Amino acid sequence: MALEFDALQRNRTWRLVDRPPGANVVSGKWVFRHKLNPDGSLERYKARWVVRGFTQRAGIDFSETFSPVVKPATICTVLAIAASNQWPMKQLDVSNAFLHGHLNEHVLCQQPTGFVDADRPDAVCLLDKSLYGLRQAPRAWFTRFAGFVTKIGFKATHG
Repeated sequence: MALEFDALQRNRTWRLVDRPPGANVVSGKWVFRHKLNPDGSLERYKARWVVRGFTQRAGIDFSETFSPVVKPATICTVLAIAASNQWPMKQLDVSNAFLHGHLNEHVLCQQPTGFVDADRPDAVCLLDKSLYGLRQAPRAWFTRFAGFVTKIGFKATHG
């Protein structure tokens, strides 16, 4: 939990603010997982702070949601073309991808359980970056990623 909280702090995911009267504050919870090695042995324990996006209000806490989907046939086609032309292929994994998306909406969430600021226990987190569980998290991540790859020369397909 401490590692996850430190990552959220380093990423400047939120700013503590006084709770506005009548504001919708999205609650959260810790989700725990076992990360396994390829042989099935335990690699490490993982904790993630996840907000309960189902408590968000449309038009207030989020506007548009979106999650890009690639058809399996498209993946097979691209891999077949790359293999037949003997092009090198690379794999990309972005750690905590959704945490890198920037938010346009004004979203408040509670401070993570066990990590409440002792000097400001009644403050809430004003999110600058997305968190897992937010309705707009997939869109925020995709927008940031698409902007980056476009900037370095990639082009989107249409259709």
